[in-house]
Amino acid sequence: MHRKFYAYCRSARQPVRSAGRPAGMVHAVRFVLICAGTAGTLMAFSLQKPSLEKVFSRINNEVMQRSRAYETLVDASGVVGHRLTGSPNGTRAEAYAYNLLKSYGFKELRYEPFEVEAWMRDTVTLSIVPSKSDNFREVPVVALAHSPIEAHIQGEIVDVGNGLEGDFAAVKHKLKGKIALVNIGIAAPAQGARNLHRSEKTALAIQHGAKGVIMVNLVPGNVLLTGTASVTGKLIPIPSVCISLESGLQLRQWMQEERSPLHAMIAMSNKSRKIRARNVVATLPGATYPDEKIIIGGHLDSWDLATGAIDNGIGSFAVMDIARTFRALKIKPKRTIEFVLFMGEEQGLLGSKSMVQALKESGQLDKVRCMMNLDMTNDPTGLNAFGRNDMLPFLNDVGEAMKRTEPAFANQMMNQAGLHSDHQPFMLEGVPVVGMNGHLSKEVLDCYHANCDRINLVNEEQLKNTVRYTSMLLYALADADDIPTRRLNDSKTRDYLVAQGLRTPLQIANEWRWKE
Repeated sequence: MHRKFYAYCRSARQPVRSAGRPAGMVHAVRFVLICAGTAGTLMAFSLQKPSLEKVFSRINNEVMQRSRAYETLVDASGVVGHRLTGSPNGTRAEAYAYNLLKSYGFKELRYEPFEVEAWMRDTVTLSIVPSKSDNFREVPVVALAHSPIEAHIQGEIVDVGNGLEGDFAAVKHKLKGKIALVNIGIAAPAQGARNLHRSEKTALAIQHGAKGVIMVNLVPGNVLLTGTASVTGKLIPIPSVCISLESGLQLRQWMQEERSPLHAMIAMSNKSRKIRARNVVATLPGATYPDEKIIIGGHLDSWDLATGAIDNGIGSFAVMDIARTFRALKIKPKRTIEFVLFMGEEQGLLGSKSMVQALKESGQLDKVRCMMNLDMTNDPTGLNAFGRNDMLPFLNDVGEAMKRTEPAFANQMMNQAGLHSDHQPFMLEGVPVVGMNGHLSKEVLDCYHANCDRINLVNEEQLKNTVRYTSMLLYALADADDIPTRRLNDSKTRDYLVAQGLRTPLQIANEWRWKE
């Protein structure tokens, strides 16, 4: 999640990571499929339905009888623990994934190293006090990633509510030199309101001159949420911290009761240093179009408050079990498939950005016909064209074939794009995105980025559903005679992002490269 996709379908991973891991938290289902292919009008393509459904049936039987996704996720949760990029645990996770894929018989297997600024938390305290008092109250708190290495600030608290652009505009004359109090999600949202990611809210606070940010989690139960507060993956100039819903309610009540402003004192120490992390890539060569490839990935890294079973164990270990399934069935699709375990997603989509940059520099990006990204994807019920109307007929045919193979698959179609996961670097380079819709229970979503994200949250049967349905779609794409879409040029990419309502969040994140 670093943000995991919005209602996905990590808005910023909130109840839809509707939009990154929530605009409401559709982060629950961040399965993203990015496709780049042949151009223009709907082109003829053949799914060869009888043979397609025969392979779907084989996939279905293999996964239902011999899936190892849950088994290996349980093992890794105990052997590795959390999978924070740059930590010893992160390195162990990379090796675990590499060795697991090797045990499945992959001969073409590699690490793709990249350099990152690895951030690790150390200590943090938050004290609240009226301006004319020494009645300090200590508040339980956790630092958000990429906060400064050292910070010791004191300032008046200004409540910015949900922290959307209009909320900041309403207090813009009050915020300079103050500390912003902001909800991570949207409390009592207005109809049509779309959440921003915590990093985008922090960016707005910086733009308005705030000296610090206190984020309020909206999950009951004294849950502290972590995650990055940086839109770039680099250190931010002001401290950003998270407090629980209960602490936020008490703080706001205290603000109403006090006649003088409340002040906050934030003291923190963190660590940041350059390290080399590694994506793990296993290749299944294509039989007919070996130079064309489909990339299916999921981020292996997690935050360090728990073992990251949901975010993103269920995605990354599904990817590895899909790889196992293809090897076990000796499937040889027309196109090459690359199974990728990304590192650094939580700290700014670092692994996927590195891969896209390398593909651009080598002139290979156009050869990536599709990219599928599983991030908190669970128990899919349908497909999402991500605003790419030219993919709708193809996806509908694939979905109907899946439904004939397994009538429990609902084949519910969506058509909306989002940000904040490893599909984003591909999408910003014009690669179309399609994906799948799934669901996670509220109890599971409430543990997103929190110390309760552990293996007990994982539903084994729903994880199998992710593996088998995703395997079917992956095969359909890899073995289709053609794919009815192509990578957009720069101007059409801009128009696509505008049509999907993504210009504003990208501008806030300083990732909007087009001049108005």
